[in-house]
Amino acid sequence: MDYSFPRYLLSKQSVDDRSLNKDVLSALRANLPQEPFRIVEVGAGVGTMVRRLVRWDVIRRAEYVMVDEMTENIEYASEWVKVWAEETGLSVERSGENQARVFDKAHDVRIRFEQADVFDFIQKNQEPADLLIAHAFLDLLPMPESLTKLLSLTKGLAWLTLNFDGVTTFEPTIDAGLDAQVERLYHETMDRRATGGDSRSGRHLFGHLQEAGAEILAAGASDWVVYARDGKYPDDEAYFLHFILHFVEQSLTGHPEMDSGAFAKWLRERRAQIERGELVYIAHQMDFLVKR
Repeated sequence: MDYSFPRYLLSKQSVDDRSLNKDVLSALRANLPQEPFRIVEVGAGVGTMVRRLVRWDVIRRAEYVMVDEMTENIEYASEWVKVWAEETGLSVERSGENQARVFDKAHDVRIRFEQADVFDFIQKNQEPADLLIAHAFLDLLPMPESLTKLLSLTKGLAWLTLNFDGVTTFEPTIDAGLDAQVERLYHETMDRRATGGDSRSGRHLFGHLQEAGAEILAAGASDWVVYARDGKYPDDEAYFLHFILHFVEQSLTGHPEMDSGAFAKWLRERRAQIERGELVYIAHQMDFLVKR
């Protein structure tokens, strides 16, 4: 199988749509300032969040700055904006390589694509946003020291979504002991990343945000729950599941505590479960809306 990270980000759109905590999203809608306003999204990927917020009519008139370190993601986002905007019935205008305007009579969203390390962007950013978005991103960073720097990007709100919180579940059970070992070791690799990370980021953010002087306006679970309907996964969610197993395989192959033969057999059976429409995948995560 060809493992494409942009395709993975696209494949999880429908999963994220279901998972985003609707109470926290309602609080975001209720607390947004009068439009037009400025948004900065860090770890923005290929632009699925700006698409979602326009499609859900959360934003109508805004400047939206997409920041991502991966050149591949930013290049894809810059081209894909035309596709999703036209699918939504919106017009698109380009101004230079890194800017686009998505608009109709009710919408006018100006998007800027920034390929940059998030901390480099923080250093050069001159204008704090009205809203900071970090989607499925904070659990990849060293905490709590990153939080104050990130919050400097907003003068008001921060919507911090899909922060992983210590539960990965694959069903049905293959071998209870092996399943538990895979989950434990996989989480430990998150905690030992050289670049930072926390497998219990969600629960720890309550304390980290308080220490950073942020007021929590709303918080709630945003679990990924993926399962087949009538033997088939919706949209491209089978690919999403294959990519999750790819993450697990990359993380644990060669691990000194893992029996390589048993792990290879476990991966084969999990992949076969996807093909049969049997695999259920659950990951526990947390969403926050905070105010500086």
